[in-house]
Amino acid sequence: MASTIKVDNVQNQPGTNTINKCGTTVTVGACGNTVNICGASVVATGNVVKSNALQASDGGNIVNQCGTTVTLGATGDTIALASGATQSGFGRTGTVDWITTPKVTGDSPITGVTGKGYFLNTTAGTITVNLPAGAAGSIVSMADYAATWQTNNVTVTPNGSEKIGGVDGSATLDTEGQSVTFVYIDGTQGWINTMDSTSNVRGTSFVTATVSGACNTLTTVCTNYKLAKFVGPGTFCVSALATNPANDAVGYMVVAGGGGAGADRGGGGGAGGFREGTTAPIVPYTASPLAAATGITVTASPYPIVVGAGGVGTIRSPRTQGTQGGVSTFSTICSAGGGNSGDAVGSGPKTGGSGGGGVAPGGAGGAGNTPPTSPAQGTSGGAGGPAPAGYNSGAGGGASVAGTGGGSGGAGGAGATTSISATPTAYAGGGGGGGNSSFGAGGSGGGGAGGTCGGSPGTINTGGGGGGPRLQNGGSGGSGIVMIRYKFQ
Repeated sequence: MASTIKVDNVQNQPGTNTINKCGTTVTVGACGNTVNICGASVVATGNVVKSNALQASDGGNIVNQCGTTVTLGATGDTIALASGATQSGFGRTGTVDWITTPKVTGDSPITGVTGKGYFLNTTAGTITVNLPAGAAGSIVSMADYAATWQTNNVTVTPNGSEKIGGVDGSATLDTEGQSVTFVYIDGTQGWINTMDSTSNVRGTSFVTATVSGACNTLTTVCTNYKLAKFVGPGTFCVSALATNPANDAVGYMVVAGGGGAGADRGGGGGAGGFREGTTAPIVPYTASPLAAATGITVTASPYPIVVGAGGVGTIRSPRTQGTQGGVSTFSTICSAGGGNSGDAVGSGPKTGGSGGGGVAPGGAGGAGNTPPTSPAQGTSGGAGGPAPAGYNSGAGGGASVAGTGGGSGGAGGAGATTSISATPTAYAGGGGGGGNSSFGAGGSGGGGAGGTCGGSPGTINTGGGGGGPRLQNGGSGGSGIVMIRYKFQ
């Protein structure tokens, strides 16, 4: 038979309350006691349990209140929702929890999780991120870990038939240093990019450089690029390198001085050697067909620049021999000066970046691409015409086309056209040959025209060869030029 014991207090042997009831309040234990319930469940119906702390069996706080602040868990704990559970009242403020271990190409494709941010390292190749199924307020962020997204892109793919910015299909992230945040709005627009940044607050993402020397310039071209232009000696000084070593590559064009033309039936002077190189991320411009597929990777140091002078044309009286154009240099790139041409006193044409034209009658033209480079820095000069035929002389070679023979005064060989400065411009044209009743035009790219009397000079800072004369003095060659192009933002 069940029995009932009715008391207001239960005490232990020393007389301390174990259970006490006062009015409607039941107190378990006394002040300072720890109440342990082992292996049991406590069900409180219609009652209030008051405590400043709820602890696990190991003594660690599960819930703790201090003043008006309620803390869930203890330092080092992970607060997790059970599978299938949802939360409310803790809503996000537009930010994500970043996963600080970068994802690499080998992790691709990556399945994005709402509420997460990912650092994506595409140094070794491209990465694909698959967005999760969207629900209003879903959020996923991505950031360029190594500033390599322009070289190796990130492809963002929506789930199923969902859209990105109201458009079906994947999106491409291809800007260096980019970070984006996608938020799912609705079925019409799908995922919308709410934040797109290319801020480089973490450090220098591109080369920083200055230019010295009179008349040399440093300008911005095509929005994101700097062009250092040297029309005379100076220094290209790199003060800081890029965060991404790929951005330490610079494009270049190095043109030597054009050769001087001979006097009295002298041929046209050869163009100065033309050398160009370009590489990522410098490639978004139309380079010449002669451009090498690689640029120069710079270091944080000064680079002395040499710009070759144009060769002197031969003087008829008193007789002074013409000269070859001067070399131009940047880093490991050295362009040879254009060869001066042959003349009536028996001086043969000279080899060089491009060769000088041959003297009439019948003199051979000088060889180009001397010393040899790959791609070739120039072409050969044309031969002098036969006697008598007005004693028409051969033309100087240009960067891309050899000088023609002197059938009626040879035309100078064409130079090479490049848009390294953002404007298509030809450089390194050969000088035209002289003639009696007609004479050769200068090659495109600053080559001087031949003449019946004196020849015309090559254009300054083009590396054009001087024009040859039927009589009188030969034209001087044009001075060279050096340009360096690099990405700065």
